Amino acid sequence: MTGLEPSKSDFRNAMARLGAAVNVITTDGSAGRAGFTASAVCSVTDEPPSLLVCLNRSASVYETFKANGVLCVNVLGAGHQAISNLFGGKTPMAERFAAARWTLGPSGSPILQEASVSFDCRLSQITEVGTHDVLVCEVMAITTSEQAQSLIYFNRQYHELQASA
Repeated sequence: MTGLEPSKSDFRNAMARLGAAVNVITTDGSAGRAGFTASAVCSVTDEPPSLLVCLNRSASVYETFKANGVLCVNVLGAGHQAISNLFGGKTPMAERFAAARWTLGPSGSPILQEASVSFDCRLSQITEVGTHDVLVCEVMAITTSEQAQSLIYFNRQYHELQASA
């Protein structure tokens, strides 16, 4: 260890070795419909059931999510790489949502019908950290697929996981 702080590049390269589930985060409400791809999602507590989602404040969808105050974390499964790429790029919002089938959760946020699991949430707290906001989201409803599978992003590549029988 050199004692020097890691560079932005060093940090990003190290984080590429931390495998993470791939999620499409969606919202709908008075501020409009929006969605983005995120791997910075994790559980906080089971009482009350809560997740955290990290969102860059410079993202084009930022104000929509903050104003709506609700969101759905749609955990992607095997075969969802194209959906991840659509929601992770500069594709117009209407085209992103046209690429899959959706229902609405109790919050009004879009739930991906083919998601491995979806967590419909309301924002309960926002904390600023560097360039991002950490959104603490209280889970209002959970929708689970019959098939247990996951799309993981590791070493800058997608990997599919399926539960063994």
